[in-house]
Amino acid sequence: MNYLPFALLLALTPALAANADDDGNDTPLTVNGCVIAEASQCPGANLRGANLANQDLRKMNLAGADLREADLRHAQLDLANLEKARLQGANLTRASLQQSNLRLADLSHARLIAIQGWGLFAQGAQFESADLSAAYLQFARLSGAKMHQTNLQAADLEMAWLSKADLQGAKLGDANLQEAKFGQSNLAGADLRGARQHYGNFQEANMEGCAGCPETWDK
Repeated sequence: MNYLPFALLLALTPALAANADDDGNDTPLTVNGCVIAEASQCPGANLRGANLANQDLRKMNLAGADLREADLRHAQLDLANLEKARLQGANLTRASLQQSNLRLADLSHARLIAIQGWGLFAQGAQFESADLSAAYLQFARLSGAKMHQTNLQAADLEMAWLSKADLQGAKLGDANLQEAKFGQSNLAGADLRGARQHYGNFQEANMEGCAGCPETWDK
């Protein structure tokens, strides 16, 4: 049997204990002075490119924070405040964002595949070319959101508010749009083929060049 040299064991011990306090308890991750823990206060924090995968960020105040290119896969962000946060290019695949505040946040080119976003608030947020395929967005507030070329393939948008949202060229194929509200939205060039549209509201929506949009609403 091979054993590590005693000197090597001594060298490794501090590194292995770096995230533990004097009592051996795990301490929260800290990035540029921001403590990554439930309800932590980090408005405007610099978390660009940070590895926050699987971290608990519930109820955190990250308003205006820089999270560009951050790894937030499987992170818990329920009830977090991300208003005006910069999340361009961030990876939020399978993250939980239930009732989080993303108002006016910038998520351009972000990956939000299969997120849990029940009831999230994202009025006026930027989602240009973001990937929200298979996202769970029932009751989400997306009024006025900028969603040019956004991928919402197979997303669940039942009862979501998308009034005055700009969905030009968006992909909504096979999405659940039951009772979704698209009043005065821009669906020009969008693709809704195969989407469930029962009781959806498309009043005064721009549907020029839209594939699969309903034909019964006045344009």
